[in-house]
Amino acid sequence: MSEVQLHKTPLHALHLELGARMVPFAGYDMPVQYPLGVLKEHQHTRAQAGLFDVSHMGQIRLSGSAAAQALETLVPVDIIDLPVGMQRYAMFTNDAGGILDDLMVANLGNDELLLVVNAACKEQDLAHLRQHLEGQCEIQPLFTERALLALQGPAAVTVLARLTPEVASMTFMQFRAVKLLGLDCYVSRSGYTGEDGYEISVPAEGAELLTRRLLQEPEVQAIGLGARDSLRLEAGLCLYGHDMDSTTTPIEASLLWAISKVRRADGERAGGFPGAEQIFAQQHQGVARKRVGLLPQERTPVREGAEIVDASGKVVGKVCSGGFGPTLGAPLAMGYVDLAHTALDTPLNAVVRGKNVPLKVSKMPFVAPRYYRG
Repeated sequence: MSEVQLHKTPLHALHLELGARMVPFAGYDMPVQYPLGVLKEHQHTRAQAGLFDVSHMGQIRLSGSAAAQALETLVPVDIIDLPVGMQRYAMFTNDAGGILDDLMVANLGNDELLLVVNAACKEQDLAHLRQHLEGQCEIQPLFTERALLALQGPAAVTVLARLTPEVASMTFMQFRAVKLLGLDCYVSRSGYTGEDGYEISVPAEGAELLTRRLLQEPEVQAIGLGARDSLRLEAGLCLYGHDMDSTTTPIEASLLWAISKVRRADGERAGGFPGAEQIFAQQHQGVARKRVGLLPQERTPVREGAEIVDASGKVVGKVCSGGFGPTLGAPLAMGYVDLAHTALDTPLNAVVRGKNVPLKVSKMPFVAPRYYRG
């Protein structure tokens, strides 16, 4: 038995009541699946609406007239011109251009930003913000004050609009403060599944009330981390610590799209974030390896850590995420491979228990996203 005391989200008792199988994840005791099982939970989210407890993620509020300008010094993203009521995907980079974490940034208006960072990185992210931004803006961790729910799937809009009709008119990445059951919530039309849906920041003390209410809706099922992982993998989305880390740059991770044009080498506010020169050099000169999609050509799942070899048996890369894609009806994976092998349909092999499993380099996402853009 581990000596480490696992943290619990405000919904921990409810997960146990619902029959969840709990596992340690990012320092928390989290539900990996419910009695429905991972496969059916995945399919239910694609068909109806799945409710995920993602309260282990870290929420941090930045406030003050210089908050946006200050945050821009740490991320390669346009924060200054982020409209009120919108959120944007961002990354903290280090001096070598490596990714310290990826995060969401929302503009709440009134000189306030809300950040959602990864669970395993939240303490170091908070320290990073304090080290660099102290005195420029107020930095307020909301780790215990607020919980986070994700309502994902095509029926999510129908379900949430029953509680507050205004969410129906929101489009992908819009963000607003709303009242749900009298609770002061923040809702964004976004998620980590490739489906339409919402993420809901709710006061911790009201999280169980809201969750129970949402689970009463006929379209909604509680969904665990297992299906969350298979959904995000089908959507080709990175998981921090697996598909990118502090030794991986945004260019290697195929995340150039996330670097705002205004912050790129030829942009109006070029650079000014850690590792900018290294990232710009890679953008100009290319990189030795890149993250690509991989489709195993037989039923054997290819998992994280498997070596990728070419026809001659030479190691040309490594799998960073892999598993079975229920919507795809087949195994799928992502990995880093040498640049010479990144072209679509390039044949490669993954070494699984000493045997070669044939792969093909594939486009991503593997399953077309269904974000609501209006």
